[in-house]
Amino acid sequence: MPDADGIYTFPTDLLTAHRAWMDSLTGAKEIMTLTAPLTLAPYWIEPRKPSGRPVVVIEPHHDDFVLSASGTFLARPRPLTVVTVFTRSRSVHPSLESTYNSVETVSGLRDREAAQSLLPLGAARVGLGHKDAEKPYRAPEPAQVDRITSELAEMLDGMDDAELLAPAAVTRHPDHLAVHEATRRLGCRWFWEDAAFWSTYGLSGCDRQLFRQRVRDVFEPELEDITATVLDKVTLLHMHGSQMHPARKMYRPIRHAYTVAANLLPDPDGPPRGQFAERFYRLGGSW
Repeated sequence: MPDADGIYTFPTDLLTAHRAWMDSLTGAKEIMTLTAPLTLAPYWIEPRKPSGRPVVVIEPHHDDFVLSASGTFLARPRPLTVVTVFTRSRSVHPSLESTYNSVETVSGLRDREAAQSLLPLGAARVGLGHKDAEKPYRAPEPAQVDRITSELAEMLDGMDDAELLAPAAVTRHPDHLAVHEATRRLGCRWFWEDAAFWSTYGLSGCDRQLFRQRVRDVFEPELEDITATVLDKVTLLHMHGSQMHPARKMYRPIRHAYTVAANLLPDPDGPPRGQFAERFYRLGGSW
């Protein structure tokens, strides 16, 4: 298991463990090949066999679900539909800005990244076509939230049997806040902690405090052990490599999952607990 000596061995130990994991899969049965759109490097992963109640994931941007919640669905796959609200973007790593220098080229790259990362989960994909926010960030406009709510309601019509999953909006990013509010209006009661990558937002003390004030006592946190699938989650992160470079930045979601797992206190009468976890929230009251 990677990172046996603590998070500060990242990324070297995790990188070595992931390479060994890839080597172990090359001759295995029922293995699919994923191709990172930027580097065209191949990666191998076992496709999942979804079962149980369908889930409709509403994510702000193409990588948000994979960054924050994909380990849970690798471990316990369910039929997935992933709806991405803000599919038009100019956000790309600075080293790529000369090549991907328009909304069209950046959006195309990020769409291909998302398609590859969701392939082993067998997820259906829907894009709403909104343009993401640019700095300086401001609170989302009420009219924008109304429009997103209406579009999502139309898309969800006839899918009453599906469970909704959306970002908790731990961050102050306006796109996350807009999607959270829209999904809450539509009855969503299950949210993932969208803080795995944005260290400048969700991992800062002030954002945590604002989040706790906003949700007060109505959110009930729950942890999902993803230790058994953490290396497969690393594979999915490599599909989004252009947005997370170099490796130490790419692995921030796994570093965060390691710190979250510290809350999985050992049970002296139970089985060993995991080293890596993802945090979710259930809405247990009214705002």
